[in-house]
Amino acid sequence: MPLVEAVTDHAAPPLSLEDLGWTDFFGDQLEPHEADLIPMRIATVHRDRLTGLSRTGQVDLTLPAQANTGDYAVGDWVLVDAHDYLVRRRLTRKTVLERRTQGGRTPQLAAANVDTLFIVTSCNADFNPARLERYLALANEAGTTPVILLTKADAAEDAEAYQKQAEALQRGLAVVMLNPRTADAATALAAWCGVGQTVALIGSSGVGKSTLVNTLAGSGQQLPQLTGGIREHDAKGRHTTTSRSLHAIAGGGWVIDTPGMRTLQVSDVAYGIDTLFAEITELAPLCKFRDCTHVHEPGCAVQAALKAGTLDPERLARWRKLSDENRGNTPVQSGPRGGKSPAGRGKRR
Repeated sequence: MPLVEAVTDHAAPPLSLEDLGWTDFFGDQLEPHEADLIPMRIATVHRDRLTGLSRTGQVDLTLPAQANTGDYAVGDWVLVDAHDYLVRRRLTRKTVLERRTQGGRTPQLAAANVDTLFIVTSCNADFNPARLERYLALANEAGTTPVILLTKADAAEDAEAYQKQAEALQRGLAVVMLNPRTADAATALAAWCGVGQTVALIGSSGVGKSTLVNTLAGSGQQLPQLTGGIREHDAKGRHTTTSRSLHAIAGGGWVIDTPGMRTLQVSDVAYGIDTLFAEITELAPLCKFRDCTHVHEPGCAVQAALKAGTLDPERLARWRKLSDENRGNTPVQSGPRGGKSPAGRGKRR
């Protein structure tokens, strides 16, 4: 089977598994009888085909009879037959990003084995705290490190105000202001990019995700991502990325681009929400009643914080909305004797 367009330069030396992001977490999953299989990382996912990246290049993969491309995410590690590139097994994921689109019944795989999630937004009408909180909850639940990237700061009257709003969304959250078209962007993100590291980009269309992928990948990439502009009156962009793909970062590591989206329904992200709204999560145990709804009960620590002015009422409203949506969308599992319990965390699938 011929090699297709490789992610790496043909003139470059073969990559090591560690260069591709392989760690002991994956190595410990190998069985003795799988010694002849080749570890490959999923590089692209299309509707009807997958490509995998090994130490020597990128190839088209053959799926088992009962499998489909929706079972795999860019960034997955799979074991492949050396003769026909048939996928024999997908290894358990270290992290997995899943998203539920508006009206969707089942979550969609966005990326796997991601170390850092770059949440990209612009210093204009695209900046939406409630939507950014959804992305943060997704990243927290997946076990990835979230970083917010602010673009188009040069066109904003008060870019620092956007940065302060972003920093207030979660404790310890890193926020980076950059121009995705300049080489300085790669320098600004070097702390999260390096040999064996994987980052993913998420955000609305038109905020500069594909442009940033091209900047990080450098001039040596063979298939640059298409880029598009935005409508100035509402900052909405055109979808230029239609499939997910893995790209080599010029300074080492890998970046995954994802199609732009404006709506994101949360599901099964209780831990992610608790981390996001830590100031509320930490107050809840101080309430008089264990099942306090933080609305009208006496002895409510959350309501006391509101009255004292130490808790932002808008944050509480967004926490309540996101928590209610998560409970409504999260499937329940049958417990002992037919009892029901919420589905727990289990992102390593």
